[in-house]
Amino acid sequence: MMWTETIRAIGPFDFDYALFRLSFDPLMDLDRDGRWVRVPFKIGDDKHIVKVKATGSTEQPEFQISGDSDQDKSQLIREVEEVFQLHLDLKQIHNHFSDTKLAPLFAKYPGTPVVKEFNRFDALMKTIVHQQLNMKFAYTLSMRYVQNFGEEVEGVWFQPTPEKVASLNYEELRKLQFSQRKAEYVIDTSRMIVDGKLNLDELAEKPNEEVIETLTKVRGIGFWTAENWLLSGLGRDNLLPAADIGIQNALKKFLNLDSKPKKDDIYTMGEEWSPYRSYAAITLWRSIE
Repeated sequence: MMWTETIRAIGPFDFDYALFRLSFDPLMDLDRDGRWVRVPFKIGDDKHIVKVKATGSTEQPEFQISGDSDQDKSQLIREVEEVFQLHLDLKQIHNHFSDTKLAPLFAKYPGTPVVKEFNRFDALMKTIVHQQLNMKFAYTLSMRYVQNFGEEVEGVWFQPTPEKVASLNYEELRKLQFSQRKAEYVIDTSRMIVDGKLNLDELAEKPNEEVIETLTKVRGIGFWTAENWLLSGLGRDNLLPAADIGIQNALKKFLNLDSKPKKDDIYTMGEEWSPYRSYAAITLWRSIE
């Protein structure tokens, strides 16, 4: 049975920018003009599609949430609120930056949200697939991966399960233009998860440092990937991927520097942005998009 619910968030919240970010993924079912996105969620073995449509403004954000299961309605609404982080007061977070060097950027881009990936495993696979690739080819590769091994339901793509990926052989990914190493990283990490050697739900409860320490012991997962999983997979507030080229380029442009700042210098700058460094990162990325 279909249901529809209206929910409100604390303003400002720039949902149009969230849609812009989501539109990087060619498989995403969304309409930026219509201001909606259809989100795939799994509850147990059941697949659900929830439509999230903005009906308010950045200053007064309001959303119409529509789903397909009365039984799971409450949980699906919670999932939407968690993915889009609608429970957070972005005004409070952005006020934190009013006395920092980034104040002009936060004034220019109010209500910039950190939107999570829809699923922790999907987020980890995406970061592994995307690492050390330019954005265009990264999305081409992840699109092939999802279309070949995921499942399309009513026009919405569900990414392949850990069990499905663990069952693949390397050559199946090599045929999609994965490098040998990247194929190994994706499949071997999935096998660790299926075998219970890596539990992402348990990891999600740990502090950042412990998550990074655990993930970087996994072959093929470096510091950049671990940090990006914390940011995109878990929506942590205080992540600053200082090794990210986009962050470096944005700071070079914003601060009018002759060259990109070094990682350690970015961490030093980021001390005044704590405990909301993730919002510094997303706003810096936005400034050069």
